Amino acid sequence: MVARAAFWTEQNREYSMKNEEKKRMLKAQNPKNWAAFLYASVFRLSSKSLWKRAALATTALVVLLVSVSYSIALWYQHSQAGKPYQLGVTFIPSYASYLGVDPHETLSAIIDDLGVRQFRLVSYWNQIEASPGNYNFDELDWQFRAIEKAGGTVSLAVGLRQPRWPECHAPSFYDTRQPREVWQPQLEKYMTAVINRYKTSRALAAYQLENEFFNHFGECHNFDRQRLVDEKALIKRLDTRHPVIISRSNNYAGFALREPLGDINGISLYRRVWDATLTKRYQTYPFPSWHYAALAGVQKMLKSQDSVIHELQMEPWPPSGKNIRDIDLAEQNKTFDSARFRSTLAFAKQSGIRHIDLWGAEYWYYRWQVLDDESVWREARHEFST
Repeated sequence: MVARAAFWTEQNREYSMKNEEKKRMLKAQNPKNWAAFLYASVFRLSSKSLWKRAALATTALVVLLVSVSYSIALWYQHSQAGKPYQLGVTFIPSYASYLGVDPHETLSAIIDDLGVRQFRLVSYWNQIEASPGNYNFDELDWQFRAIEKAGGTVSLAVGLRQPRWPECHAPSFYDTRQPREVWQPQLEKYMTAVINRYKTSRALAAYQLENEFFNHFGECHNFDRQRLVDEKALIKRLDTRHPVIISRSNNYAGFALREPLGDINGISLYRRVWDATLTKRYQTYPFPSWHYAALAGVQKMLKSQDSVIHELQMEPWPPSGKNIRDIDLAEQNKTFDSARFRSTLAFAKQSGIRHIDLWGAEYWYYRWQVLDDESVWREARHEFST
């Protein structure tokens, strides 16, 4: 009898506690008692079992996403199997000059000694329009002539944002911090002049519109998507024959699923860099090669776009506040040397993407001619000859 009485006493106590809990919840649901309602909700959601379920659900979602991405990557790699690789380089005369090597000699060596025939060139606005309304194409003309003579091809960057610091290359007399309506007409006039001059060149293969447009790195002030839409429309009005490449912003995940979409999807691939945010040291991006295959595969499946690696890191990444000329060869080797040349190119090829433009050809020549180290140049010569 005593045991039975104790049992019913415990049941009544639990019943009373439940009723009290219900009363608190009902009271909390009154808008005037929102704080109490929030407290009661958090109290209910903080049970260990709920957190375990959330963790399991999150893990399952991550596994699912990785599995889907990996499957897409395998499909893409298989779809590209057997196609030849197309290796090229980016060439920027002003960067060669900055490194202390002659731009003409550098390009000649790249063509004649390395045997490169695929080029990505720039058309910096501030170099072509040296004074308002006056365009000088001498710098770009001699590059086109040399590549045409060699039977090579050119992907020509156009627009405000183009490869290398400060990324946006506006003339000083146009203030791109102002609303775009103030300076975009001048930008489009310059773009029109560039396109009309080179669209009939037998070397021209494609345009690259801007460069990693939505990447806030660099001295840029305008990231208006409509501007990119307008610029793409301008190119298509002026030249219907050549495709347009629009590049992704960086290494990370994400897809180009809405306008403006390029005819070709450009991907940057960097591996060894200086982390200026947290660790203040060199780090290697953790992405496997199939990550880039998955990016290309999604674009192919959803938007029927081909993808190119338009910028494959093939030069050192100095610590913040320094440049390549500030650091000695031993420091440069921490992010790039001949061994990393081989491994990085092999990594890029594993992605399945066939068109690969290497970044840093001017540096290879500088390393040979100025630093008296031919190792990287020899590696490039070997890769482009096979």
